[in-house]
Amino acid sequence: MKLLVKLGGTLLDAPESRLRLAREISQVQRSGHQVVVVHGGGKQMTRFLAERGVESHFINGLRVTSPDVIDAVLKVFAGSVNAQLVSAFRSSGALPVGLSGISAGLVDAVQLSPELGQVGRPVASDARLLNLLAEAAYIPVVACVAGDALGNIYNVNADQMAVACAASFEVKELYFLTDVDGVRDENGQVCAVLTGPQAADLISRGIATGGMQAKLEAALDALDKGVQEVRIAPGARPGILEALMGTTPPGTRILRG
Repeated sequence: MKLLVKLGGTLLDAPESRLRLAREISQVQRSGHQVVVVHGGGKQMTRFLAERGVESHFINGLRVTSPDVIDAVLKVFAGSVNAQLVSAFRSSGALPVGLSGISAGLVDAVQLSPELGQVGRPVASDARLLNLLAEAAYIPVVACVAGDALGNIYNVNADQMAVACAASFEVKELYFLTDVDGVRDENGQVCAVLTGPQAADLISRGIATGGMQAKLEAALDALDKGVQEVRIAPGARPGILEALMGTTPPGTRILRG
């Protein structure tokens, strides 16, 4: 089975967390699944910029990306964060390959809005490189940086990057490992299962907002693009990958309908 795992938030920040998740994902891959990993690194980016006296500005949750910031995006997302995660996979005995959307035209993007600068929206994905690597038992580890045929470079939301790669790689399941337990309903209870329409209803009623709204919108986009199932689950839970592949997975499963 083909899987894509998206990692973000504090899960990438602590070495212990990176190593644990790398071990768990590597075990899934060794059991016979083809796995691709997509990662962000927003917390590390904000810290990197602050240490250099650069204030981060956001519009609708997206980081305004000037030429100076896109240089930092490359240094942090495609540089230190990617290398640290690749190293964690190496220590787990896997064969990871660090990539970004720029690699072999994996993900092409267009500018989302002039006021956001070099923030991109994925418009095409070519999964041939992912297929070559996964079929040869490598684990592609993809940073959320995209480009285009003209040589432009874009900062892309990691959830959107994951959806673009998941759709072109034709995964059966897409896992968003996050800092929360799952999607909560109006009573604050975690929803074990949601259909696409039910997820859309949580957004329209203002129950899912902010980061969870963005996750659900990405999940709906993935379902529209052919992914069979999306799971939003607590990445901080030890054994989360094994649990997600069990009979009573934690978090929230989002199905087409």
